[in-house]
Amino acid sequence: MIIADKKPIEEIIEEVEDYDRLLVLGCNECVTVCEAGGKKEVGILASVLRMHFIKEGREKKIDERTLERQCDHEYLEEIRDVIDQYDAVLSLACGVGVQFAAEKYLSTPILPGVNTVCLGANEERGVWTERCQACGECVLARTAGICPVSRCAKRVLNGPCGGSSNGKCEINKDLDCAWQLIIDRLHALGRMDDYEKVAPIKNWSTDRAGGPRKVVREDVQV
Repeated sequence: MIIADKKPIEEIIEEVEDYDRLLVLGCNECVTVCEAGGKKEVGILASVLRMHFIKEGREKKIDERTLERQCDHEYLEEIRDVIDQYDAVLSLACGVGVQFAAEKYLSTPILPGVNTVCLGANEERGVWTERCQACGECVLARTAGICPVSRCAKRVLNGPCGGSSNGKCEINKDLDCAWQLIIDRLHALGRMDDYEKVAPIKNWSTDRAGGPRKVVREDVQV
């Protein structure tokens, strides 16, 4: 799941300062689950903005809407008939949704209302932890389902570094050493022989260094 965090209200106010007609646009997917950009958050943010500008004697038109997703053409099409009614859209979708909307509606500013943080798991209410960096070359089969790319501060692929101690990461003592977790998991699975296998050099060109990646399913013609 894509994890996002609310932007500071001061930053948002500065972003929308010059627009008198604003659409606050939520997303009913990941940002709803992490309580950053769903219908509830759209309503709260729109109310806060209205009150702020009324207090300043500057009443603005601030409307609310939440789409099922902002990363699909069909759902973004739902605002085509009303998009011209606004000077700008404040999107509470992740960075993908913001960019997709901006590509679709070229004459309308699409402003981000959240900070996209990571791909993570829902540990408990209000707590999400990074689990994947979408590197494009998954090693989870070899590492017993625990990712050293996202969970090791140094992205070490062949065992723990010399700084780990008592199962904790030297970079952050509050974090479990990813390789300690991998070793414990391999041991529980009876697969400690896999620990002795040297990982090949990772092809980092599948990661962000190669620029924007495009994924096309094999059964789809483009």
